[in-house]
This record gives sequence, structure tokens and C-alpha cells, in this order.
Amino acid sequence: MAVPSSPAPRRRRLSRTGALVLVATAVVFAAGPAVAGPEGGGEEGGGPKPTVVLVHGAFADASGWNDVVERLQHRGYPVVAPPNPLRGVGNDSTYVASVLESIEGPIVLAGHSYGGAVISQAAAGNPDVKALVYISAFMPDVGESPAGLSGKFPGSELQPALRPVPYTDAHGSGSDLYIKNDKFHAVFAADLPEEQTRVMAVEQRPVAAAGFAEEATAAAWKDIPSWFVVAKNDKAIAPDLERFEARRAGSRTVEVDSSHVAMMSHPDLVTRIIQDAARAEAGG
Repeated sequence: MAVPSSPAPRRRRLSRTGALVLVATAVVFAAGPAVAGPEGGGEEGGGPKPTVVLVHGAFADASGWNDVVERLQHRGYPVVAPPNPLRGVGNDSTYVASVLESIEGPIVLAGHSYGGAVISQAAAGNPDVKALVYISAFMPDVGESPAGLSGKFPGSELQPALRPVPYTDAHGSGSDLYIKNDKFHAVFAADLPEEQTRVMAVEQRPVAAAGFAEEATAAAWKDIPSWFVVAKNDKAIAPDLERFEARRAGSRTVEVDSSHVAMMSHPDLVTRIIQDAARAEAGG
């Protein structure tokens, strides 16, 4: 949101020297510290930037985006990283859609893993969403579910690593799916330090088993331009499934030697792809 300018009478009382100091200060704060990406990219030109909304997936929370958030903020992008309820595609996409409605101006919407299924439905019918970015994600068509897509290609080791845990809440009962702690590093984040993934395993947020099997009712990627980061060493979602989804959607695709959590192990690249989407479709 633009900062309101000072009243005209006050500007007229500024000395020429004071005005120069204020202009120089404004330039410094507007630019922010440059963060170079793997291609050497830094700050781009001025102009209002779209809001980047980052949606996390199952077994994680929004903190997985921390390094990407920091880089986007340094480049001057407004960023929102809402909690994904992880109760089912219909419920979660409705929640994220309500977050999108609260944002003024153009939006670049990114989703990781199960979050890809959520953004595909949440963005449907919202003209402010100008680009979709998928990071090693599910990208279902109408009638497809994350669980169903998981078995489409070999390469995922997620299913045998899952641990169902019964739960009861105010709405009823069911089963939550966790990744077994001793499998978390290898299946979810093999290119992160083990001491880090031991903590992540303990703090993981489960997805409702019934929700993971829920079929999509909308596929916004059919109408909104998309980008896709394929994690070539992914053991949670088969890389061949990611390639299939990206080809089917006509996504601009980049492949990276990464585990499932490319936004954590390759934040510069993921930031650059989001920035490319913002420049191409949202003018930022």
C-alpha cells in the first residue's frame, strides 16, 4: 500500500537541502537490501508490486517459506503466508479464497505440495490472481485428488512412510496422516541437515486422511498462467507426476536437484521463479 504523501504546505516549507535528504532517504528505504539470485538478479525497477501469497502443504506450516519470504520482502513485495488448515481440498481452498478476497490489487499465488491442490481451487473465479506458482506440488484437474494422483507414477515413497493417528474434534472423528519421524528426513527433506529435520518431524502438522482423498471441483490453472518448479529428487511426490502436471497445464517449468522442500533448500531459485511470474503477469 502506498504511503500517503505529506501535505503540500509542509513540503513548501522544506529547504532545498532538506528535500534532497528526504529524497535520498526515500530511495534507500524503497529499494531495500538487494538479494542476488543464482542468476545474479537483484532489484528491479520501481512501480507497485503484486502481493505474493504463499500456501504451505501437508506435514508443514508457513515457516517453511521463511527464506523465500525474506527474499521477496527485500525485493519490495508484499507477502502473505496464511495457515493452511489441512482438513480437505474443499475446506482449505474456501479458507484460502477468503484470504485472497481480503487483498487489494494483483496477486501471485504459490503453493507447495498439497498446497498446490488448494491454490488450484482457491484461485478459481478470482480475477486478481494473475499467476500461479507450483513448488513440487499437486496440481489436480477437476475430479482428481492428491491421493489419487500420488499413485499415477512411480517414485514416491510417501505412502509406506505415513502414520495414521485417530482424532476427535467438535465436528466428529477421523484419521490424521503424519510422516513417521524416522522416515521424515529421507522422504520429505533429504537435502536439509538431519538435526533440522528431526525438529520438523516432531512439529509437523498432519493432513486429514479424508481430506487428502477429496476430489478437486475447480482447476484455476486452466485459465491462469502457471509456473512449476519440479524437484528432481522428490520422494514425497514423484518427479514424473510433477512433470506430467506441468506439461498438462502448459506451465513454464524449471527443474532443480532438490528434495520435496525446494523452497527451503533452494530459496534463491524459488524466489526468482515467483518474481518471474510477478513480472510476466502482474507487472511487478
